[in-house]
Amino acid sequence: MGFSASLSGLYANQQKLNVIGNNLANLNTIGFKASSVQFMDLVSQSVGGLSFNPMQVGLGVTTGSISPNFRQGGIETTGIATNVAIQGNGFFVIGNPSARSYTRAGDFSFDPSGMLVTPDGQPVQGYSTIDPATGRVITTGQPGNVVISPGALRPPTATTLFGTTSNLDSGAEVGDTFTASVQIYDALGEPHVTTITYTRTGPGAWSYDMTVPGDEVSGGTPGTPFSIGTGTLSFDAQGRLDQVNGGAAADVVITAPAWANGAAATNFTWDLVDANNVASLTGFGSDSATSSITQNGSPAGSITALGINAEGEILAVFGTGAAVVVGQLALANFNNPQGLTKVGSNRFSETEASGVANVGTAATGGRGTLTGGAVEQSNVDIAQEFTQMILAQRGYQANSKSITVADELLVETLNLKR
Repeated sequence: MGFSASLSGLYANQQKLNVIGNNLANLNTIGFKASSVQFMDLVSQSVGGLSFNPMQVGLGVTTGSISPNFRQGGIETTGIATNVAIQGNGFFVIGNPSARSYTRAGDFSFDPSGMLVTPDGQPVQGYSTIDPATGRVITTGQPGNVVISPGALRPPTATTLFGTTSNLDSGAEVGDTFTASVQIYDALGEPHVTTITYTRTGPGAWSYDMTVPGDEVSGGTPGTPFSIGTGTLSFDAQGRLDQVNGGAAADVVITAPAWANGAAATNFTWDLVDANNVASLTGFGSDSATSSITQNGSPAGSITALGINAEGEILAVFGTGAAVVVGQLALANFNNPQGLTKVGSNRFSETEASGVANVGTAATGGRGTLTGGAVEQSNVDIAQEFTQMILAQRGYQANSKSITVADELLVETLNLKR
């Protein structure tokens, strides 16, 4: 019995040393999660006797569990746009729907076809369908491969909404004018400068005339502005926009002209009042000036830079400087992450013990946030590993000594026959 119990101790401590060795070997492995070993005793043998309490002798020890520790690893900035680190719970989803795995290592890159992949070429899963109404990624349904071709030419976006934040001086004389210009884009991505000319017509009253260059409009006269919209504005006694075109203050829909370059006519809206009923035009006693200009159109352009935000949205910067969402990474979490199986290459596989993967996006459903341009380092604590190594080594030595003593006792017993 002494031999077998001590032998089980040798085996158990050897297993612990193996795990510690593997942890230390992966000290600098991106996204690696250290494992810890827990022992439990084997069933005990009752030896009988007259004692009131049970008289039992243990039969040794065995490895109770080897579980990964999913505590957060350090975040290291790499400066590589396609690298991303998870802060909090969750795993990146790797592979196709029929053979998925999960990882914390976010050292991704693009392959020759523009697909986001791991270092060993496995596709990273996410969402790529954009809702044209909102410009946001549609994250319902199953994720798929994220494909973003850096050399692809992004189609132009016609301007459908523009606005200016301007003040019209309440002290201006009747007949005084003020102009504000906004560059808009047609359906072909060609720019057109729209000029809004405000003319003071009376106390708190102004007229406006919106024009574009005549040579850019079919039937227009070169050198002569072509009017695409006129109307009136009035402000109340506190300088707030009160009426537009004789009615309540509201946005104005401008009918697009027939562009000379053949671009499809796309009507656009002059954004005068926001969702909180706050007007972008004021009539205060200050110099007429425009403090900001907004518009939602853009010309055609190629991707010049990429970035990933905290929600996992992949933002592409095009040649014009406009950043748009072109995809979003998927994250998965599990009821019992310790139940996952390590399958190599920094990846885990789902098991019955882990539960079914709950796939969604970052910062939702208990999943963590993401940090772009960074990776998560190994969470191996070298001081703790060395301490555990010493304990395992001493345990191994103690069990070795027990076997030696048991052998000596056996020899002494055999010598009694002589």
